[in-house]
Amino acid sequence: MRKQAKKLLSAALTIAMVAALMLSLVSCGDKYKPDSMIYIGASGPLTGEAASYGVSVQKGAQLAIDEINEAGGINGITFYFNMLDDQATATQAASNYDSLMDKGMQISIGAVTTDSCEAFAAKAVNDNLFYITPSASAASVIANRPNGYRICFSDPQQGEIAAEKIVEAGYSNVGVIYQSDNNYSKGIYDAFEAKMQELGKTFTARTFDQNSNKDFSSQMDVLKDCDVIFLPMYYTEAGLIASKAAEKGCNAVLFGSDGFDGIAGVLASNVTNTIQYITPFDADSADLTVKKFVDAYKAKYNETPDQFAADGYDAVMAIYEALKVANVTDAQMSADALTKAITAVLSSPDFSFTGATGTMTWSSDGVPTKVPQVKEITRG
Repeated sequence: MRKQAKKLLSAALTIAMVAALMLSLVSCGDKYKPDSMIYIGASGPLTGEAASYGVSVQKGAQLAIDEINEAGGINGITFYFNMLDDQATATQAASNYDSLMDKGMQISIGAVTTDSCEAFAAKAVNDNLFYITPSASAASVIANRPNGYRICFSDPQQGEIAAEKIVEAGYSNVGVIYQSDNNYSKGIYDAFEAKMQELGKTFTARTFDQNSNKDFSSQMDVLKDCDVIFLPMYYTEAGLIASKAAEKGCNAVLFGSDGFDGIAGVLASNVTNTIQYITPFDADSADLTVKKFVDAYKAKYNETPDQFAADGYDAVMAIYEALKVANVTDAQMSADALTKAITAVLSSPDFSFTGATGTMTWSSDGVPTKVPQVKEITRG
């Protein structure tokens, strides 16, 4: 009985030791990634109201990682990707940054939403960790941060592009509705207003805020005779405005920013207005680079990618292409060394990158230069 008891005790101790070891591996997490991999970290909303944006970026980025690694990486160096959930909150994004650095993050695609990216970037600049945000569009998230770059158009860029496109189209009666307490909407509107003044054009603007009645009747009563109404906002509110425009008999073209991506799925059946919006990505494009990405995304996830997925894909691929040009040979390079290598390539006038969201170049301010597309949805 004693021998049996000893055997049972020995077995129990062995099991306990194995369990403890496994727990330590899990708790330390990414510290146990292979030494031949470079760690790319990110923060984004994977749960909560903004989860669709974060999940799309995560899927696009992971697709890029898989393609790079399957092709052998760079000089035998492959990549590890990890995005932590921040529910689109700045506090959690800052905490995620600390956690990712503790796990070994060397490069980043930053954070998905503006407030989160502000918090993430404030920490990254202190460590000189390179980040290239796929989708945080406020100018401030990379301003005066030489380690910060962007894939998407900035808010000011979108406002200027919208003004130019509307003026080029020859519309004479221009209206605008924007959300006054939303950084994204207000930032685009401010740039639009400045550009319209520069072009010598007038328009009529109406506002709403997060506490407003979202009926939009009062705004549409004023703007119903417009030829075009610019709506710098996300598709949820834009869909409500489109429905109200139809109800009021307004036939204006509804012109939006990149936040319109997804609006086709929320338009009411009564909407017959032509809808146009600025976008860097069109999943229906015949462009071979876009088609290759869309086909690969559909094969992996059984769904059509949106703009955020394309932005996430391009963020990782831009890092990869820059490191290829830099000819990195050491997967254990510090964040500071990698930042110097990547920024030297990206800011070079001889470097350009062609991805799912177009061909782009960067200067040292981290802002991309690329040709915008205007996607049109015609109803009725």
